[in-house]
Amino acid sequence: MQKHFISSKKLNIQKAIQLIQQPTQLDLSEAAQQKITACALFLAQKIGNEPIYGINTGFGHLCNVAISNEEINELQRNLLISHACGMGEEVPAEIVKLMLFLKIQSLSYGHSGVQLTTVQRLMNFFNENVLPVVYQQGSLGASGDLVPLSHLALPLIGLGEVFYKNKKQSAKKVNKKRSWKPLNLQFKEGLALINGTQFMSAYGVFCVHKAVQLAKMADLIAAISIDAFDARPEPFEDLTHRIRGQKGQRKCAKRIRKFLKGSEILTQAKTVVQDPYSFRCIPQVHGASWDVMAHVKDIFEREINAVTDNPNIFPEEDRILSGGNFHGQPLALALDYLAMAVAELGNIAERRIYKLVGGERDLPTVLSEGAGLHSGLLIPQYVAASIVSQNKQLCTPASVDSITSSKGQEDHVSMGANAATKCYQVVNNLEKILAIELLTATQALHFRQQKTTLKSSPLIEKVIKAYRKTVPFLDKDRFLHVDMQRSVVFLQKELLVFLKK
Repeated sequence: MQKHFISSKKLNIQKAIQLIQQPTQLDLSEAAQQKITACALFLAQKIGNEPIYGINTGFGHLCNVAISNEEINELQRNLLISHACGMGEEVPAEIVKLMLFLKIQSLSYGHSGVQLTTVQRLMNFFNENVLPVVYQQGSLGASGDLVPLSHLALPLIGLGEVFYKNKKQSAKKVNKKRSWKPLNLQFKEGLALINGTQFMSAYGVFCVHKAVQLAKMADLIAAISIDAFDARPEPFEDLTHRIRGQKGQRKCAKRIRKFLKGSEILTQAKTVVQDPYSFRCIPQVHGASWDVMAHVKDIFEREINAVTDNPNIFPEEDRILSGGNFHGQPLALALDYLAMAVAELGNIAERRIYKLVGGERDLPTVLSEGAGLHSGLLIPQYVAASIVSQNKQLCTPASVDSITSSKGQEDHVSMGANAATKCYQVVNNLEKILAIELLTATQALHFRQQKTTLKSSPLIEKVIKAYRKTVPFLDKDRFLHVDMQRSVVFLQKELLVFLKK
């Protein structure tokens, strides 16, 4: 069990993912505790007759409605209850755990006015793996992720549902088991809990991390397809990429050369002068996606180190400022951009699948010796094409949309939450497409090697040997759904190991 102290030290995406994937106990650094306590004390001293948005006023277009000091606690409780109206599918557990962690991190900077006990209770949820039930639909990605974050915070006051020990149950019941009394929210606490970008950010962190992993696999699987199709080596030489100067393109070409180093197939005399773009332009297409991922990663690493609720409290400057750090536009644009970059990796992969099953370059049609009686890998290409087209449809930008809410007070919204859930689908779809390309490329390479008796690179030979333990060579038609699912599992559990060597 690793221990992680919440502090002002900068987080990166890799660390955030590690914290939810490995058994972790969170704790607050001494400095963080002092900042949280000092901010809450400063806010308590400021409560008076002067209106302060969300603290002694209503919310949104009700911001001019004054709330008496006696009603402040009820105001914060009502905020959580009224805003917890999510719809749609439940948010996956790993995303919920990321949301918890990112909310704790944001509150720890001492600009939100919450009580120390509130942050500690959120840490209890994380440490004991008590995960609130949150729904995917409801956030406009503008006044923070109000709806999903309300569901995240409901168990603090003993309401809502949680997953605990692999079972969905009422938060009230689990709190009682853990001897956690419902919190009596103070001053701005309800608003601090539900304002913020932690829904969008959690999805973004997950998507960036998985997209990078899949992009590495895409480069390696493309290298297998190159040998399977008997493609030419010249498009991957550094001279070509050096004179263009695109970083991702040049790095991708270098990786392809590394993966194919020692391949007898690659260096044999070629009978074709030029390859289709889906092979020849792998560095240009994959590399462009790599550059997008680097840009999006930078945006999300800034966001997970940010304070994004409102209003923001500055005890040292004696200021309480109402602003708009909750607005998700930076994330919405980035998520749309990432989705397009990821979709393109799947788009070009499907084109390689199409070429490999087409009966070109001495490969049997549909990669079956008994084509006609057997359909071989004809239909997996259909499936890949279907998923690619779904990704294209999902890549319609959410960030260019806006809809007025709260009687015009919130008159421009980012739709970043929709961008987040769409991007999540696109990333998971890419995994399926790459699994189908790997299934196809290994089948095609078998026939290539049958005809030439030449070997691919040592790395690729090792990958295929491991893959064949999971997915056998297709000598006649069989239930390919099972093979495709096993291919996905191989990507998830084994292929990355070869990329680390």
